[in-house]
Amino acid sequence: MKTAVIVFPGSNCDRDIAVALERVTGRAPAMVWHRDTELPEGVGLVAVPGGFSYGDYLRSGAMAARSPIMRAVASGAERGLPVLGVCNGFQVLTEAGLLPGALMRNAGLNFVCRDVTLAVDNAQSAFTSRYAAGERVVFPVAHHDGNYVADADTLDRLEGEGRVAFRYAEPVNGSARDIAGVLSAQGNVLGLMPHPERRVEPAHGGDDGRRLFEGLLEAVGA
Repeated sequence: MKTAVIVFPGSNCDRDIAVALERVTGRAPAMVWHRDTELPEGVGLVAVPGGFSYGDYLRSGAMAARSPIMRAVASGAERGLPVLGVCNGFQVLTEAGLLPGALMRNAGLNFVCRDVTLAVDNAQSAFTSRYAAGERVVFPVAHHDGNYVADADTLDRLEGEGRVAFRYAEPVNGSARDIAGVLSAQGNVLGLMPHPERRVEPAHGGDDGRRLFEGLLEAVGA
């Protein structure tokens, strides 16, 4: 599968996810600069990486969401292209309107950097098909603005439509209803605060994240 990683000024996890994608797909992803206006032809997955795009100036993800390339990402998502946003990438996707809600400062106002246990809430999406519903997995987190918030009606809708992909199995950042990952209505866009790309091989301390990428490969027929 041909993949692409969006690169913003200040991003520091773009290489992490690029290495993970190459390990799983056997093919190095295209690194797409934020000022580009088109995605490479034939791309089957777009990854919006973690980091601190634009130094989190104004608001985390706010400036990156208005980069020229994000119009192409949004257009691709509307056509069903899988899009994965991790950490700051999740923030970018909410700021761009591709996912509902917002990511606010952690409840304790501290940067959180550690392994966390997640519960798989929806195992039916392309991103989660290699997991079992209710399964516990471990991914690392590294964020200061990871507190997912949305109004009660939105949270009810997300849960009612099965659009909560992962929940924290332990208190982490004050996230509403412990939501760690959210799917779009079409199910082809996932925003995830923990980092699956940092758990793709045993040398990382575990490979729970590898199955997320393998499920995508299977879903797109690669």
